[in-house]
Amino acid sequence: MAESTPPRTISVNGRRHEVHTEDDTALLYVLRNHLGLKGTRFGCGLSLCGACFVLVDGSPAYSCDTPVWAVEHKEVTTVEGLGTPEEPHPVAQAMIEGQAAQCGYCMSGLVVSAAALLTENDDPSEDEVRAALDRNLCRCGAHNRVVRAVLAAAAQMRANRETVR
Repeated sequence: MAESTPPRTISVNGRRHEVHTEDDTALLYVLRNHLGLKGTRFGCGLSLCGACFVLVDGSPAYSCDTPVWAVEHKEVTTVEGLGTPEEPHPVAQAMIEGQAAQCGYCMSGLVVSAAALLTENDDPSEDEVRAALDRNLCRCGAHNRVVRAVLAAAAQMRANRETVR
């Protein structure tokens, strides 16, 4: 009889979870199958498309090939952790308002990547947005609308910050 693997404790969207799985299980499967967080998508499984992006300590990471052991002492944020349906993250809201999505499959990864960019740089140029989203593939060809939405979200975030002052 095989010895059972001890549970791993991971922090996802600000909550700690004890996960019983093999150490090399991809974070994507832990999020979807163990924690029920379905916003992160399986795209290619090869770290090429970005549909599976999550934030690990604030930086976009492919969850399809990140083993669960690698995030044990880090903070993971999924698209669900960026906002709620009632109060979406400004990037998600701008994507909706700008009708940036066609099929929508890649959108969670794009929102995660864009949110990370705007945390680091709240006034990016169009070229900086394109560079930040370069690892995200959209087979529908909606990247131009996505870039416009990210720029609109950045402007809205700056305006909101100015209003608070």
